Amino acid sequence: MAMSARADSPPLDFAEIRSDVEAVLDGFLAAKTHVGAGGGRAVADEGAETLRAFLSGGGKRMRPILCAVGWCAGGGGPLPPQVLRVAGSLEMFHAFALIHDDLMDCSSSRRGRPTVHRALSARYRPGRTAEAADQLGANAAMLIGDLALAWSDELLHTAGLTAGELARVLPVVDAMRTEVMYGQYLDLTSTGHPTPDVDRSLAISRYKTAKYTVERPLHIGAILADAGPPVLSALSAFALPAGEAFQLRDDLLGVYGDPAATGKPALDDLRDGKATALIALALRRASSAQISEVRPLLGCPTLTEAQAEVARGVISDTGARARVEDMIRVRHEKAVQALRNADLPTEAVEYLTDIARLLVERDQ
Repeated sequence: MAMSARADSPPLDFAEIRSDVEAVLDGFLAAKTHVGAGGGRAVADEGAETLRAFLSGGGKRMRPILCAVGWCAGGGGPLPPQVLRVAGSLEMFHAFALIHDDLMDCSSSRRGRPTVHRALSARYRPGRTAEAADQLGANAAMLIGDLALAWSDELLHTAGLTAGELARVLPVVDAMRTEVMYGQYLDLTSTGHPTPDVDRSLAISRYKTAKYTVERPLHIGAILADAGPPVLSALSAFALPAGEAFQLRDDLLGVYGDPAATGKPALDDLRDGKATALIALALRRASSAQISEVRPLLGCPTLTEAQAEVARGVISDTGARARVEDMIRVRHEKAVQALRNADLPTEAVEYLTDIARLLVERDQ
């Protein structure tokens, strides 16, 4: 059955959307337990429970919310179950991306909890050496991430979309998945070797965040509402600068953020030598003396908090921190201006204006 065209609809309640999407995910994972026999049952139970624990550990549910806002922007009426299930598939895909990202970055915590590979390593440590347990945890986390990827696809294909709706939305989902892999690859190959190349850093931000986090979820929701190219273009004009602003804020939080608020260690970006716009700008603006002081600290795996404070001070002294704040402000203004020029439903403009503010005014 096709989804209904626009009718007078109640305002979107973001808290309710989060709750509804979590109910979709909980129901899906509950159905995945006890589906095998013998060892297969144990694997199914453990995979579902590991993902349930990860998904219940927090998160903004930004992609499902933006999918719902895209539905509104495209002229959709009250949110139907099909859209909520598609939104749930985006969150399941995000779980895959985060689990693999943490694994590649060797991160120890996510949202204030041990990352999946660390948790699995601890679970299977009895009777094994620490090295063997860590290797097992990493391999098992890779498979749990793969499971989340497969199940995100299953959620999408069992959402109850018509053949026409699925045909319209699949190319956008495929593009989103490809783009985030491109961004992740650029990030992976740049990490540990930061350079003054701001354009490369912004390209990583565009693929990993602006398109994946903001633009494509909006497009997916709008396409499900049967929106045409003008709506999609208007959403892109908002999403790309808003998404870049979001990632630039993330870059600042990765160096200057409070771990109690971010849920992530404050040293990881510096220890890994992340090729962020913040670091690129610092290297571009630094004097020879500042380069000599900060370069050995970027990508140093044994970096101490005291050394990190030195690096933070040098980065700030170059003016890079203030420059990134300016870049965030300019991109936020560009996103808001795009909404003023867009022919979108009034309520969608209001939702997106609020979201743009939340994307940049955050401490986590």
